[in-house]
Amino acid sequence: MHLEEMKNEIGSLVLEKGFYNNREDIPKKLLFAFVELGEASDAWKKGAAEEKIAEELIDVIFYLLDASRLACPSVNMDKAFEKKLIKNRCRPYQYGEGHRNK
Repeated sequence: MHLEEMKNEIGSLVLEKGFYNNREDIPKKLLFAFVELGEASDAWKKGAAEEKIAEELIDVIFYLLDASRLACPSVNMDKAFEKKLIKNRCRPYQYGEGHRNK
């Protein structure tokens, strides 16, 4: 499944379950993604099973794609991902890591 397909599936789920579904809810969705990221970090620190850590990381992806559905509905996330990947591949080795050498 591609990002656009996932975004559409999440949109259907949001409607089916009555979750927040307005543009003004975007900050909540991003906050929820951040909370889920913290839960993934906590699970990893506590030595949780990989499946538990993965589940929390998937929750992050769910919230981010859901936020993208509302924040930038006309942007194809598959194409945006590919464009960003190419951009990052063109950067020099350890781009942004220079502070570690000081």
